[in-house]
Amino acid sequence: MQSTDLGNKESGKIWHRKPSPATRDGIIVNIIHNTSDYHPKVLRFLNVAFDGTGDCLIAGDHQGNIYVFDLYGNRFNLVQRTAQACTALAFNLRRKSEFLVALADYSVKCFDTVTKELVSWMRGHESSVFSISVHASGKYAITTSSDTAQLWDLDTFQRKRKLNILQSVGIQKVFFLPLSNTILSCFKDNSIFAWECDTLFCKYQLPAPPESSSILYKVFAVTRDGRILAAGGKSNHLHLWCLEARQLFRIIQMPTKVRAIRHLEFLPDSFDAGSNQVLGVLSQDGIMRFINIQTCKLLFEIGSLDEGISSSAISPHGRYIASIMENGSLNIYSVQALTQEINKPPPPLVKVIEDLPKNKLSSSDLKRKVTSGRVQQPAKSRESKIQTRILKQDLTGDFESKKNELPDGLNKKRLQILLKGYGEYPTKYRMFIWRSLLQLPENHTAFSSLIDKGTHVAFLNLQKKYPIKSRKLLRVLQRTLSALAHWSVIFSDTPYLPLLAFPFVKLFQNNQLICFEVIATLIINWCQHWFEYFPNPPINILSMIENVLAFHDKELLQHFIDHDITSQLYAWPLLETVFSEVLTREEWLKLFDNIFSNHPSFLLMTVVAYNMCSRAPLLNCNLKDDFETVEDMQAKVDQQRVEDEAWYQKQELLRQAEETRREMLLQEEEKMIQQRQRLAAVKRQLKVKEMHLQDAARRRFLKLQQDQREMELRRLDDEIGRKNLTENQEAVAKEMRADADAYRRKVDLEEHMFHKLIEAGETQSQKTQKVIKENLAKAEQACLNTDWQIQSLHKQKCDDLQRNKCYQEVAKLLRENRRKEIEIINAMVEEEAKKWKEAEGKELRLRSAKKASALSDASRKWFLKQEINAAVEHAENPCHKEEPRFQNEQEDLSCLPRTSQLNDSSEMDPSTQISLNRRAVEWDTTGQNLIEKVRNLRQRLTARARHRCQTPHLLAA
Repeated sequence: MQSTDLGNKESGKIWHRKPSPATRDGIIVNIIHNTSDYHPKVLRFLNVAFDGTGDCLIAGDHQGNIYVFDLYGNRFNLVQRTAQACTALAFNLRRKSEFLVALADYSVKCFDTVTKELVSWMRGHESSVFSISVHASGKYAITTSSDTAQLWDLDTFQRKRKLNILQSVGIQKVFFLPLSNTILSCFKDNSIFAWECDTLFCKYQLPAPPESSSILYKVFAVTRDGRILAAGGKSNHLHLWCLEARQLFRIIQMPTKVRAIRHLEFLPDSFDAGSNQVLGVLSQDGIMRFINIQTCKLLFEIGSLDEGISSSAISPHGRYIASIMENGSLNIYSVQALTQEINKPPPPLVKVIEDLPKNKLSSSDLKRKVTSGRVQQPAKSRESKIQTRILKQDLTGDFESKKNELPDGLNKKRLQILLKGYGEYPTKYRMFIWRSLLQLPENHTAFSSLIDKGTHVAFLNLQKKYPIKSRKLLRVLQRTLSALAHWSVIFSDTPYLPLLAFPFVKLFQNNQLICFEVIATLIINWCQHWFEYFPNPPINILSMIENVLAFHDKELLQHFIDHDITSQLYAWPLLETVFSEVLTREEWLKLFDNIFSNHPSFLLMTVVAYNMCSRAPLLNCNLKDDFETVEDMQAKVDQQRVEDEAWYQKQELLRQAEETRREMLLQEEEKMIQQRQRLAAVKRQLKVKEMHLQDAARRRFLKLQQDQREMELRRLDDEIGRKNLTENQEAVAKEMRADADAYRRKVDLEEHMFHKLIEAGETQSQKTQKVIKENLAKAEQACLNTDWQIQSLHKQKCDDLQRNKCYQEVAKLLRENRRKEIEIINAMVEEEAKKWKEAEGKELRLRSAKKASALSDASRKWFLKQEINAAVEHAENPCHKEEPRFQNEQEDLSCLPRTSQLNDSSEMDPSTQISLNRRAVEWDTTGQNLIEKVRNLRQRLTARARHRCQTPHLLAA
């Protein structure tokens, strides 16, 4: 058997010497495709198809390389690189140089083998196309996927019709009958319909098969004349339908070792006028058996248990069979060589008797058993018993040698010797050796079906739990984990699966099929007993590790037991991360060179060896927390990732907050402009109301004070709402507003009483008072303007300080750890206790102040009432001499002008006038002191509110 490696060549010869296929296997040539890249690998062929002549065929591998093999001219050519796996091929179009290829992205493309250019691109399928059937004229083509079938016009490459079905039914195959204008559609419920190609009129439907031999049809084949339909499925029965009579006329039972049928195809014969009699049946064991459907005899077979076949195609003239093997190679068989034993001429009539040889044979040596058309070996005589035993020993040796033989010509024993000598495999050939050791099937079809199911629900939010910087690596990890979860439901609930799979995903991120199969092989062979106590850790595996550690290092195990350290702490983290958290990349690769080359128990021994190598630092650990250094480090790494993400989010929030504050500052500036405009209007009103300056000034001042308090209260309310202050603070604010309203009413009452007193005693000192009032108004206006400026500057300064403090706190909090947070919380609790204690003290002082204020208010009211009565009596009896009524309070009331003095301004001397003016100024000063006290109270409330606003901010950080 000749073998040809395509390598990186784009063209060349298929064979280098004249092929001479043996009758035993009939193989003309075996074609493989190995790459010589940095990571050498085998490119598996997936599909193959012959052209109309039968002397050329095309084949595509799982990387999208499509080759044309000219068996007549002994040449091969690379005609296209599609960069994705092909799922179906067709090479019998009207234009002989064109072919159709269905790709993994659900599209169908037409290429030219001569120009190597794209002819057309046909889209419309939503799942993988697994079948392409071309009309005998080459004008039409039908592409079939699991959910739909579409009819295309190959002249315009436009879709003519689309077959839509219920999702619960599903399509098995839709194809043209040879030499006819009929389309046959086969569904998963075993219903088969025949349609007219031009009108799509339903011609007939085949009846249901009998219940005694009812099977679910999966594969179909039709003779070249279109009269007989063969159907098979997951059974060893074959159903033969006569399409002319539309009935089942024969059921063929295959041998018992056949449990399922994967492919059917009739073998053409140039002399049977299309009524093919030989049917090729590919079963689940990878052997394709060719039977005669009339005599029901087995004629020949291709493939074996060691070298199984995954799919086959037979040339239209019946000379060649192209089979894609399970190892990914392509075999070309000669039908003539396979049928040489069947088609040999009859023996001659004349027989020659010869002398017996020296070694006499018994009559039993010439016996043959013929069953199902196969020739058996001669029966063994008794004299051959000793030789049989020797052969059994040799067969045992052969079995051991076969056990060590690996695909691609490798030998496991030699690899182990190489690994023992160098400690690792060559980097250039490591991936190639791993695939050979693991004997990966590279089943692209099964993997594609898992990928087509999409992202599993369990891994939709994978990036939140594992924030990987590389988006590509994250997508590959998510896709691989989803495929594993679709493959087995238990993996969707396995918490350590991402940790186990991540190093392999990072290593094989450019070849997801190999990545999936390596992880699946690792789980099946090395981790198969990990799930016996699921979802708990594998206690059985951990017990084995503990027993091995007890045998090799009793002291270390006793140290673990003394400090309450279980195998779930010193062994399980190493297993669930497959050492990727404790080894470097090179060390990890060397480790798995040894793991894949040895018995699965080697992994458990590695865990024990790692602990024994670390026994010195482990024996020095006396606290359980010390043994959790590795887990804490991993947690810190994860926490650091989360903190980094949170830092970026906080930076974005800070940027947004800064923009918001800028907008707020602009709004405040607009408000200040409006307030200045209002102040200008007030100035104009002052000029108009000069006669009532004092009254207007006082009322305006009180109104401004009220507006300021209301504004401050509104701002406090807004800050309370933004900072989520407690209901107790709202109650305090409400109480303050009630106190302010009561104070305003009290001031209004006092002012009213005072104005009555002034109106009763107005004298000729109005000019002097007018000057004083004007000066007082100007001073008050200057104070008011200065207060506004001071408040504006103070607010800007507070905002700058608060923003600066916020930036410093954010930078500081990013460097703080959990210990600092505990200290802050304790400090806050102590501060809260202090504040509550301070609040209680202030509450007591407030109550005493209220009592003192109430006594002062009562005294002042009584005094004003007495003065008014005295003024009235004096008006009625001016000559009456008034006696002092308050001997003990003369000094307290000396600051107030006498009613008699106010009414008798004509007899007042200059010194008395000046004293009176001085006392009026002292009265205003008293009012100013009262206002200053209110302002100080407001500032303390503001400072308290800010302090309470900052406290939840620290808690939030």
